[in-house]
Amino acid sequence: MMILYIKILLVDTRRVLLLYILTLPWKKFDSATRFMQVKVHETRSQAHSTSEERKVMRKQQAESNSQETASHKKAKTDEEEEGVVHEDGIRAEFEKFCKTITEHLSVKQMREILEANGQYSKGEDDAVVPRCQDIMFYGPLDNCPICGGKLECSGDGYHCVGDYSEWSSCIYSTKEPPRREESLKLPKSVESTPISDLIKKRGNPNKSRPRKEISSPKKPFDGMMVSLAGRLTRKHQYWKSKIEKFGGKVNNSITGVACVVVSPAERDRGGSSKVAEALEKGIPVVREAWLNDSIEKEEAQSLDAYDIASDIAVEGKGIPLDKMDPSAEALETVTAELKVFGKRGVHKDSKMQDEGARILEKDGLLYNCALSICNQKKKLNDFSIMQLIMSSENRLHMYLRRGRNGDSLRADDKLEEWENVDYAIKEFARLFEEMTGNEFEHWEREKEIHKKHHKFYPIDIDDGIEVRHGALGLRQLGSAAAHSKLDSVVANFMKVLCSQEIYRYALMELGHDSPEIPIGMLTNFHLRRCEEILLHFVEKIKSMKETGPEAEGVWHEFSQMWFTLVPSTRPFTFRDHTDLAEHAASAYETIRDINFASRIIEDMSGSTLDDPLFECYKKLLCSVSPLEKESDDYKMIVNYLKKTYEPVQVGDMSYGISVENIFAVEVSACPSLDEIKELPNKVLLWCGTRSSNLLRHLQKGFLPSVCSLPVSGYMFGRAIVCTDAAAEAATYGFTAVDRPEGFLVLAVASLGEEIKEFSSPPEDTRALEEKKIGVKGLGRKKTNEKEHFVWKDDIKVPCGKLIPSEHKDSVLEYNEYAVYDPQQVSIRYLVAVKFNELDVVYDTAEPEPEQ
Repeated sequence: MMILYIKILLVDTRRVLLLYILTLPWKKFDSATRFMQVKVHETRSQAHSTSEERKVMRKQQAESNSQETASHKKAKTDEEEEGVVHEDGIRAEFEKFCKTITEHLSVKQMREILEANGQYSKGEDDAVVPRCQDIMFYGPLDNCPICGGKLECSGDGYHCVGDYSEWSSCIYSTKEPPRREESLKLPKSVESTPISDLIKKRGNPNKSRPRKEISSPKKPFDGMMVSLAGRLTRKHQYWKSKIEKFGGKVNNSITGVACVVVSPAERDRGGSSKVAEALEKGIPVVREAWLNDSIEKEEAQSLDAYDIASDIAVEGKGIPLDKMDPSAEALETVTAELKVFGKRGVHKDSKMQDEGARILEKDGLLYNCALSICNQKKKLNDFSIMQLIMSSENRLHMYLRRGRNGDSLRADDKLEEWENVDYAIKEFARLFEEMTGNEFEHWEREKEIHKKHHKFYPIDIDDGIEVRHGALGLRQLGSAAAHSKLDSVVANFMKVLCSQEIYRYALMELGHDSPEIPIGMLTNFHLRRCEEILLHFVEKIKSMKETGPEAEGVWHEFSQMWFTLVPSTRPFTFRDHTDLAEHAASAYETIRDINFASRIIEDMSGSTLDDPLFECYKKLLCSVSPLEKESDDYKMIVNYLKKTYEPVQVGDMSYGISVENIFAVEVSACPSLDEIKELPNKVLLWCGTRSSNLLRHLQKGFLPSVCSLPVSGYMFGRAIVCTDAAAEAATYGFTAVDRPEGFLVLAVASLGEEIKEFSSPPEDTRALEEKKIGVKGLGRKKTNEKEHFVWKDDIKVPCGKLIPSEHKDSVLEYNEYAVYDPQQVSIRYLVAVKFNELDVVYDTAEPEPEQ
């Protein structure tokens, strides 16, 4: 017999066991023990062992390792199972505790416990009970680490019920909230109950409190494959990252996908090949709102409810605009009548505007207010209209209306007649103060107002007529163009710029198309206020030290502020610089320019002018003339366009470009060609713009970008940005498959004596702005310099095929040029273009006759 002393240490979550195996006979050794004995022998006499012996020992070692691995896995599994048992035990204990509490305490007593411990105690009874149970079992909640507000237990999570600022509720939420290391305080009404000892024992911080185990939430797109098709409101790359973040995957084809997300416009025009194939195979084709709603509601929504077939004709269905796909929304808003056209506009739904009624004006004040509030945490995105209306018979009425932006059909309104004007004015002022927390007359006269918590904020409407009301439709302007004094080609050009459609589509694409708010007729004061808030936020995030939830709070506050000042049917939380550039900076610039267009076009709806297009043309103080297609300049521009354009990819479709017309322009606000030729380093460059912005450009020239952001178009600060690639400029045209016409601008820019080159955002754009130094941003693609040429003696034309550059890591795809002085840029041409689908094959074969 042999003696083997072995000490084995086993560890689990609750105890440590020391097992001593003593005086065991050899025949009872297991394989692991035999290996230990053999191992000792091998160590002593390995030099003398035969090859056969070594093979045997290796085999025994392998068997032993296998046994050890199995033993280790079993131990680990036992630990995991015991952890689950432990968690289940805590859950069972909590459920038993909750049952006892519910049996012995009233809801009133639970509220008192919450109040005694500084917890959130408001709300419905059903919400108070779980809150109280949570703090009694797991310990009192500490305050919000971001705003200092109170935390509330809601379901499996916790969120702050406080306010980040007067503009925004706090959005802090967590699964593991901070808790106070202090005893639970009991009110007198609870101390006398039979379970007070149980509560005190559980609420004692000196005893280890259990940690609340919360299972990881399921992501809305878990296990789903999604395909994207067509032009959506956000780029495909944006949605790809979102879908992947929330558990799904994106496939370029329809193989194996759960659905295809598409714009209804794809179905209206017959659908792309991807859509057609999906419909043929019975794969659901849903609108983009399905993605938004699934993410917002944290679970995949029913595909049937978002089928595009239900959105083809939305008129009369009562679908809120913020629930429609943008293309479906366009069908609704492109023809929707604007309900308030300006400061003197009587609301359409009052039914008094057709009876000769007018807004009451007294002591220099017009009693017409539009109010707005956006608080996404509270699910608020509301407008309110307040008007005192005097009928043609001098009978005074007060009209009040309130609803959600984009959901006019469900808005509440009231029309009430008043006999005494002074009493009506007092009531109007009282309601204004109740809704905003500010005095009406002080606001109207001094334009001073302070935003109050959970209160509306006034939208300062100007005295004029918004373009969606004052302009006419393209068809209506057809007759005006046919009879205009202008050249027929110029008259048709002005017809486009004076039509309602381009402004309605621009506002729809931006999500600022509510018919309740005349966003295209704001005062300069209001526009400056928007610009100031944007600039302040841009500077704030440059030096922002906050991270994580604290940083999210900063971005969320700005989002609520922005969408309160600039009401939207689709508010969201800005997340990055790209969001700011596309949905704040660019949106502001477009709204500013649409406001300018409203003042140029004024009121054509009841116009008695013989030639309204000619009257608008005269206000521009510029000259526009079509180029002859056989002229050298026309041919040069077409060649420049073809060489520097690349097909635009939208989903699975590619779009080429063709030239419809080219106009030579002379803008009075810009330097003439002779004046610009006196300046150094002149280059003929492309500029992209929305059609809705052109009237301002033609009268005022280009304005510098509103702010500095590290993204294309804003990277070099408050500058006028052009490019040598028509492909880059075309992306700013914002056309669509159902309105493929747009404009590109050609301008001569003088870069000055000193030119700096960058392939990444400069650290200090202010120095560039102050010194007005010319800038060239180096893109990943450039035009072939061997093909460049000189035009008009000394103006460089960087016309050449697009080729890869040396700057493969640049943040820019194409070269950009920045000029800081508007007097160094001269607009020379407008190129009317049309985007065409490439590689589209139409089946023109006649069907075979039946046999």
